[in-house]
Amino acid sequence: MPSSSSRLRAPNGRACGLDFGTSNSTLGVAGADAPALLALDHGSTTVPSAVFFGLDHAHHVLIGRDAIAAYVDGVQGRFMRSLKSILGTPLIDEKTQLLRRRVAFREIVRTYVETLKHRAEAQSGCPLDRVVHGRPVHFVDGDAAADSRAEATLADIARQAGFSEVSFQYEPVAAAFDYERSVAAETLALVADIGGGTSDFSVVRLGPDRRGRDERKRDILASGGTRLGGTDYDRALALAAVMPALGFRTLMTRGDVEVPSGPYFDLATWATVNRLYDKAVLPELKLVRREAREPKLLARLIHLIEMRRGHSVLIEVERGKIALSDAEETTIPLDWLEKGLHPAATRPQFEAATVPLGERLRNTVRETIAAAGLAAEAIDAVFFTGGGSLVPSVRAAVRAVLPEAAVVDGDRFGAVGLGLTIEAQRRYG
Repeated sequence: MPSSSSRLRAPNGRACGLDFGTSNSTLGVAGADAPALLALDHGSTTVPSAVFFGLDHAHHVLIGRDAIAAYVDGVQGRFMRSLKSILGTPLIDEKTQLLRRRVAFREIVRTYVETLKHRAEAQSGCPLDRVVHGRPVHFVDGDAAADSRAEATLADIARQAGFSEVSFQYEPVAAAFDYERSVAAETLALVADIGGGTSDFSVVRLGPDRRGRDERKRDILASGGTRLGGTDYDRALALAAVMPALGFRTLMTRGDVEVPSGPYFDLATWATVNRLYDKAVLPELKLVRREAREPKLLARLIHLIEMRRGHSVLIEVERGKIALSDAEETTIPLDWLEKGLHPAATRPQFEAATVPLGERLRNTVRETIAAAGLAAEAIDAVFFTGGGSLVPSVRAAVRAVLPEAAVVDGDRFGAVGLGLTIEAQRRYG
């Protein structure tokens, strides 16, 4: 269980709530009337969790929308996204080559968090010394030791970024506190926070008479989660709709052996795209192309890697995923790779590719309700937040367990950050 919600010692400076997300991040402070998220990225309260290091020494390190724009515009450099997903994995302690030096991934995460903090301090006009950090229920599935290391790593990074006091709250619990501001009567809710890297659930008792209490442990009946989120749905769509156009699952000339699948899984996964730029990858793929039955498709993949545009594929896939929330069919435009190349993607295709993901979500919801000692019929409402909650099959998976519960949609990208800010005010005063 994360840090207690009881009041902690308050040093000089202001407290904040920080939702460092796989896809987007927010930071909030308590305002005169209500908690508020700060607009830290070109007037937006959401900051894409992306970092760009230019290869030219004249370039500064960029984060958020500026990082994405530099990458898409073809500025020479190194682009990284979904950094949160490496917490709890050995990769967090590894180094990557940037310019003429090797930089630890934890230093890159610190750069991102530190930049958010500096922007927030400039906007709020005072130092931010204390933070309630959001965290998933499980950074890592089925490994308590790795989970503890991930939280400790994130706390250490926050301190290195300049926070003197760091505590944590589960992200779905934080979202529940934001939802609670709008409930008019006592409600037993399942909060479903479907983020970019994890899906997290909490069963919480909420109500007008409860929201002012300093201690809320008894109201949090159970929390559960799984390392599955929007980026997993991106990967499924990429593998189903885009990778075949680059040679995925095509055959070699000898026998019925498929071309190696490793590069396609790396390309379809936000956190591993940069592996394709290792100097050993292209020579190996060129050897595969010589023995492939459809060398033209392998040539597309090779050209993409030579252009270092792997993340551009996932940016377009993510847009396609969002489009399929409302449409039955869309296209994934890759004209920048080859004129006229725009693979089709359909909702039935997408839903078929994500059937196993939906089953994992259903099982996690069932386990969380059971851990609360309740039957599904006891839940009054399902509160959805997180960008992944836009996906129809995600909502259907959760609703399948709770067909009678009312459905409430919160601020998909702000509820967790607002709830963490409420918690920061409660803990630090």
